[in-house]
Amino acid sequence: MNQYNQTKTNDEYDVIVVGSGITGGWAAKEFCEKGYKTLVIERGRHLDHPSSEYNDMKAPWQLDNMGLAPEELTEQGRYSQLRAKKGVLKSDSIQFFVDDKEFPYSHPKERPFMWTRGYQLGGRSITWGRQVLRWGAKDFAANAKDGHGVAWPIGYEDLAPWYDYVESYIGVSANKDGLDVLPDGVFQTPWEMSSAEKHIAKKWAEHYSDRHLIIGRSANLTEPSALQTGLGRGKCQARSYCQRGCTFGAYFSSLSATLPSAKKTGNLTVVTDAIASTVDYDEQTGKASGITVIDAKTKKQRSYKARVVFLCASALASVQIMLNSKSKTFPNGIANSSGAVGHYIMDHFMGVFAKADVLGLEDKYSYGRRPIATYVPNYRHEKTEDVDFIRGYGFQATAGSRPNSGTTAKSVGIGAQAKNAAKQAKPWQFKALMYGETLPYFDNKASLHPTKTDQWGIPQLHIDAKIGENERKMIKQAAADIEEMLKVAGCSNIKISQADLEKHFTLGKRTHEMGGACMGSNPATSVLNKWAQSHDVENLFVTDGACMSSCATQNPSLTYMAITARAADYAAKLMRTGKL
Repeated sequence: MNQYNQTKTNDEYDVIVVGSGITGGWAAKEFCEKGYKTLVIERGRHLDHPSSEYNDMKAPWQLDNMGLAPEELTEQGRYSQLRAKKGVLKSDSIQFFVDDKEFPYSHPKERPFMWTRGYQLGGRSITWGRQVLRWGAKDFAANAKDGHGVAWPIGYEDLAPWYDYVESYIGVSANKDGLDVLPDGVFQTPWEMSSAEKHIAKKWAEHYSDRHLIIGRSANLTEPSALQTGLGRGKCQARSYCQRGCTFGAYFSSLSATLPSAKKTGNLTVVTDAIASTVDYDEQTGKASGITVIDAKTKKQRSYKARVVFLCASALASVQIMLNSKSKTFPNGIANSSGAVGHYIMDHFMGVFAKADVLGLEDKYSYGRRPIATYVPNYRHEKTEDVDFIRGYGFQATAGSRPNSGTTAKSVGIGAQAKNAAKQAKPWQFKALMYGETLPYFDNKASLHPTKTDQWGIPQLHIDAKIGENERKMIKQAAADIEEMLKVAGCSNIKISQADLEKHFTLGKRTHEMGGACMGSNPATSVLNKWAQSHDVENLFVTDGACMSSCATQNPSLTYMAITARAADYAAKLMRTGKL
């Protein structure tokens, strides 16, 4: 049953929010709580919370095909993002991801790009990684410092109070680490490091002054506040079934938090199965008048009116909508007088994976399934004489665990010897995955395909982005760095895997696509001002990943949320004074 108000075509609203994910939910919450009638437009299906589509309460044998996806879904060109990330398609969460075959996009064959999408109410907030990391002052200053991309019109001090605000609401379990590169925030009790992680953290602290292993900062509740329990959110049970949807509401999502908060006000209306095609522009007023959508089921077109429009559809989707919103004033897409819409597409890149054994802890064991890994913040903000690249990288998905030897089905041997071997635990293992910062290159761009459309007649998005020589140099250095760091920690059986830089390198795999409508002070070179407000169309705001002017190395969702809350507060003030 749909839990939200329904809408009529001729209804008019104070605010239209396109998208119901991480940022769309926040925009809806902020405007509804400020008393504004708000319409949220979601292109995907309705989804309740908790939902019958959640599989987090099912045992493996209760899942379809014992958790494996049907064979017909494994053919080439379908769910490529899941195959690339997990190696095998699983049925426990595939319903929350988009089938590339049904929702196509394009890219040059020699420059592949992976675009992960989730078309349902709540968007990708159902399946996100929940790592919430603040950016530091150096991250916002990098563009201006080295001249790459458009200089940020805001700094850390502008977002700091909004980081506080967002963290207090969503619930962040983390430790106060005291690092300038990764500012502390409003935290709940952190998850505990394993014995191997503590050992490595201690060794690095003794040897390095700038390289730190810390517990990840997770949007999973460890000690829910009254506000969070009031929304029906419960404490995380450390089951690590997050991507299946969380019946407990223990991790933050639009469905478990922001949309219910907005609903409580009575000011929220949600329409699903409505594909935003264009932002409508009024030539007489010079403002956006609303949104035209195409019904996902009937394919009929209809429009909605509002005083203010917030694009929160995800970075690339918002860019697609903007480019498709053509008018006499904006023949190349709304708010695109600078020609910058679609440019500076970024994503974090990998390139290095490390694995090693941690010996000497044979009397220690681990239990439970912590929902977050450990993290190594960027330690290369400042260029040193021994490297010839700028910006930097950190390491994520780092973990120290002691797995059992596992099933004997793949082992050689029979009888008592094989049985005894099955009882022996493997050594503690530590794994690390590089997360690098892609520079904001103008030529990394997204555009509308000149001939291909989707089944609703909307031009497909064509994404043409790649890493440059700076990123390739980072990969080589990161491989050397992590090998040295594991040796310093006393690890053995160290194995380093490095990307083959002669082959095609796929961006998009980290699901952290950013850019396309960057913020900046100069309307001639940027799309949005310091409030994520269009330079050209004053009642149009873009607060998802499209607004980012650089990508730093940290997971970006916390910064999106802070930017959205700040922009909504600013827009609401303009509305109250009659300026919008």
